[in-house]
Amino acid sequence: MSARIEDYALIGDLYTAALVARDGSIDWMCVPRFDSGACFAALLGTPANGRWLLGPRGEVRATRRKYRDGTLILETEHETAEGTAVVIDCMPLHSGTPTVVRIVEGRRGRTPMHLELMIRCDYGSVMPWVQKLDHNGLSAIAGPDRLVFRTTVPLVNKDFKTTADFTVAEGERVSFTLSWYRSHKPPPAPIDCDRRVEETDKWWREWSGRCTYQGPWREAVLRSLITLKALTFAPTGGILAAATTSLPEKIGGVRNWDYRYCWLRDATFTLYALLSNGYVEEAKAWRAWLHRAVAGDPAATNIMYGLAGERRLPEMELDWLPGYEGSKPVRIGNAASKQFQLDVYGEVVDAMYQARRFGLEPEKSGWAVVKALTNYVVKASHEPDEGIWEVRGPRRHFTHSKIMAWVALDRAVKGVENYQMDGPVHRWRQRRDELHREICDKGFDANLGAFVQYYGSKDLDASLLMAPLVGFLPAADPRVRGTVEAIEKHLMRDGFVQRYPTTSGTDGLPPGEGAFLACTFWLADNLCLLNRREDAQRIYERLLSLRNDVGLLSEEYDPEAKRLVGNFPQAFSHVGLVNTAMNLANEIGPAEHRKES
Repeated sequence: MSARIEDYALIGDLYTAALVARDGSIDWMCVPRFDSGACFAALLGTPANGRWLLGPRGEVRATRRKYRDGTLILETEHETAEGTAVVIDCMPLHSGTPTVVRIVEGRRGRTPMHLELMIRCDYGSVMPWVQKLDHNGLSAIAGPDRLVFRTTVPLVNKDFKTTADFTVAEGERVSFTLSWYRSHKPPPAPIDCDRRVEETDKWWREWSGRCTYQGPWREAVLRSLITLKALTFAPTGGILAAATTSLPEKIGGVRNWDYRYCWLRDATFTLYALLSNGYVEEAKAWRAWLHRAVAGDPAATNIMYGLAGERRLPEMELDWLPGYEGSKPVRIGNAASKQFQLDVYGEVVDAMYQARRFGLEPEKSGWAVVKALTNYVVKASHEPDEGIWEVRGPRRHFTHSKIMAWVALDRAVKGVENYQMDGPVHRWRQRRDELHREICDKGFDANLGAFVQYYGSKDLDASLLMAPLVGFLPAADPRVRGTVEAIEKHLMRDGFVQRYPTTSGTDGLPPGEGAFLACTFWLADNLCLLNRREDAQRIYERLLSLRNDVGLLSEEYDPEAKRLVGNFPQAFSHVGLVNTAMNLANEIGPAEHRKES
């Protein structure tokens, strides 16, 4: 496995997704089951775990790639001595079954091409039964999964893989399709590749045309919004944190988690990114998913859910996979889903309140959910929790968690005050004010001049950058200024913000990870509020420079190795990119708007 994380591009159909490497290899494809199983898994190990390579044969002089403007259609141009060819990669929308379309188009001379297909299912553990079909196709079946591969190029099957060598001349086009379907169903009919690609192209351009952002960095903002849309599961409105699992936060390390789920924490940030840029329908769908997911007993609220709101996300390790560049274990599922994280209640209540402020009509059951969650927060805010970073150490009274509990109470109070909703507002207001005093007393260290990670701690935490962004204290408050300055001094590494000192042992894991990109965006947002806009813009431009050649970001960045690390592409990073652009471009951006709640 030689591809770096940043060597990949994302394609998808709003139902599933695939990652395409610069060399033309598709190494990861999620199938549309709610358990997010995978047909290909080479991104987690070696090509023997499954891949679909389609690229030039022999020496390559240059490779250039880009997305078609405003779309998720990828074009990779390969230049060789004999000729130049472009591989067009697309997952057509509304095709009825997830299908990858790959079209090789000759642009100059005669370009020799090579195809290599190794289908492995269930995370590389199952070798399917492969049968030839008429007209140079094949079928691969493994339990519930079945794939059909179609092309006009003669295929050779040997040593448990399928290969083909062919030449494409200038003006010629050769098509390939790979479709997944449930093995007990009849196979999907062949498709007109050129027509379906053009239909998908038109749909994406029309969708992109709805973007209302016209400020600086429009290209970066629009690409991030397209990426967020690509991580959306259309049937339910849920938005995945990332399309992958177990890409390490440090190469060779153990911080390898499954991010193919929907986090409640992302709710308000994502709503802002969508609503601020004209995507009302997507925001409505996300809010509806949110309501359905958290319905029920507030004490049993998960911090993350499956695509349709599933609550059972058991974690297991896949010991047959070597891990990305030896980073083990490889995990599926996420045990953190059952942690108690107090802050998510604040994010959910705030998301519902901010949606109302943006003009979204409230859902009938929405306020009932808010009341139930807020009444629970009154009691739960006295308890320690695992916190925003999902520590696998002991529960603590994390300062950020308490701030977000304050947010839940504050927004519920404002729902009564500003929108004439009903509820025990006196009780909510009393606990809100008590909690504010408690946080300022126990979560602030006068000697450090900053808020600390948890009550009694001496450690800083980048999540405390949220204090002014949610209106807990104004940015000009000396305690906020002191916190920002302390984070700049102690948690910044080569211009990027780390979450917290991983050497402190707080999180119960071995030390070492990259700089967390979302935290660095939060620092830029704080600097906007402090009228240090030039500093904020420098940080933002530095973050933009980390994007790969097609505009994508992962979760973290390793300044020493100068590599993107963590799951990819990461929704939270792209949400931060969008919202910070809004903060820099407007007097009243998301940071100003949210803090004035």
